[in-house]
Amino acid sequence: MDVLLDLLDPKWWLSMLGAFATIGVIAIVFAETGLLVGFFLPGDSLLVTAGIFSTVAAAQGFGIAPLSLPALLIGAPLAAIAGAQLGHFLGAKVGRRMFDKPDSRLFKREHVEKAEHYFEKFGPAKAVVVARFMPIVRTFMNPVAGVLEMDARRFFVWNVVGGVVWVEALLLLGYFLGSKVEGIDKYILPGVFVVIVLSIIPIVREVMKSRRAAVVVPKGRHHAGVEQRNHPGV
Repeated sequence: MDVLLDLLDPKWWLSMLGAFATIGVIAIVFAETGLLVGFFLPGDSLLVTAGIFSTVAAAQGFGIAPLSLPALLIGAPLAAIAGAQLGHFLGAKVGRRMFDKPDSRLFKREHVEKAEHYFEKFGPAKAVVVARFMPIVRTFMNPVAGVLEMDARRFFVWNVVGGVVWVEALLLLGYFLGSKVEGIDKYILPGVFVVIVLSIIPIVREVMKSRRAAVVVPKGRHHAGVEQRNHPGV
């Protein structure tokens, strides 16, 4: 449990990265968006926290050197875009074989199915952008887009839009909070859980909808079967 809390705590990551925190944040953004095993890494919360600790006051309160905001504003979007491009490339080249392996501790079929659901629900362009703000889904959306043969040029355009909006918005939000709220570092861990809860609400809603639909469909089929038995000549 303590290990899980550490992995979810962006302050733990920054303290572990030390002097390489700025580069580390950029690398984590790439891994979370481009490598399937990176879905457990903090994305939203890490970006907000990196923005917070790019302010001198927050960084000094935590006992670290301030992160470089200009480097983050340039490097993190590029990492998010490059990571997603890698995911799309792997999906297009390796194909569905990449997703047909059995469940393991890190890989779950349900993660792929969620990404496919949003891809079909929103359409390719909107799904690529919206998925940026959904943990886990944003990791699997890119290879799913490749598997489902989303045009590479079209994917690149919307990948850039989604990557820039997602990264810059969260970094600047963190920077604003760090510069305006005194002692903000004390509220980061509770804030992380709020961000996690808010980000998984859409996923939970979709799961509930799909379960209700799964209950309704068999009932409909049952009634159809009864009607057919009662009227065999139909």
